Amino acid sequence: MADKTTDHAITAGDLRGAASDPTYAGVTSFMRRKYTKQIDDADVVVWGIPLDTAVTNRPGARFGPQAIRRASAIFDNDPQYPFSIDLFEEMAVADYGDCAFDLGRPWEVTERIEREAARLIETGAFLLSLGGDHFVTWPLLKAHAGEYGPLALIQFDAHQDTWPDDGERIDHGSFVTRAVRDGVIDASSSIQIGVRTIAPDDYGIEILFGDDVEEMSAQAIAEAIIERVGAMPCYVTFDIDCLDPAFAPGTGTPVAGGPSSAKMLSVIRRLGALDIKGADVVEVSPPYDHADVTAIAGSTVAMYMLGLQAERLAERNR
Repeated sequence: MADKTTDHAITAGDLRGAASDPTYAGVTSFMRRKYTKQIDDADVVVWGIPLDTAVTNRPGARFGPQAIRRASAIFDNDPQYPFSIDLFEEMAVADYGDCAFDLGRPWEVTERIEREAARLIETGAFLLSLGGDHFVTWPLLKAHAGEYGPLALIQFDAHQDTWPDDGERIDHGSFVTRAVRDGVIDASSSIQIGVRTIAPDDYGIEILFGDDVEEMSAQAIAEAIIERVGAMPCYVTFDIDCLDPAFAPGTGTPVAGGPSSAKMLSVIRRLGALDIKGADVVEVSPPYDHADVTAIAGSTVAMYMLGLQAERLAERNR
């Protein structure tokens, strides 16, 4: 053990390579990645957005990035299931920390998130964001569309988030309405998975409702997503309340009747053929969690997003 060190998140000399921290100690960046603002060589940037002022029910998602990072410590140095590879052997990943904004000036939050996200995306890195409530996906979508053009949206969620919007609200339940209206997403190529509520409009977005997901296999769900999105550049947003509260109690607006974490992870695993340009995991609210059940689910979803990127990078480098 003489060559082993802890606190890889601050002592690492490279963005690649495994950490040697024990799962129960050390600085808890996401999967022990180096905390740094130097990201010129990064393939992936992990970024927290601790905002929960847009919630309509229970707050607490501002603590989501911390909780997801803490839970990610369970991913030690072994090859990660189900990818069977060291995600960081070829892929350089940096934890950029959290977005800074003034909660006393909420009218500035949207522009602040979008501007900083755009700067990170311009480096050429894949941006994996940790929320925060689901409103943060709106400026993230704008930043990604600014780089890649209109996107297909793949939304894992118990809610459609298509409630009326006047263009000024800070509301986690209407960002999809705004994205469709402003041409940020292409509704005809977008799909929502796990929806268990009814909103006034669907804007032509395909919906796999909760009972559909219950009856379909993970393979069938993935095939429906791939068929809908096709070759479009796409963005994946995973609201943790997509999962049944049995698997994700720590969230602001839980809805019974949802899928298991195992099933949705199996779906994500099958999306490697898509042109995914960015992703987020949102609505983890630790005050309502128990034994980190929700944080573990959120960190695993995020790890799967990294796994898809690692496989794509490994294929490109062959």
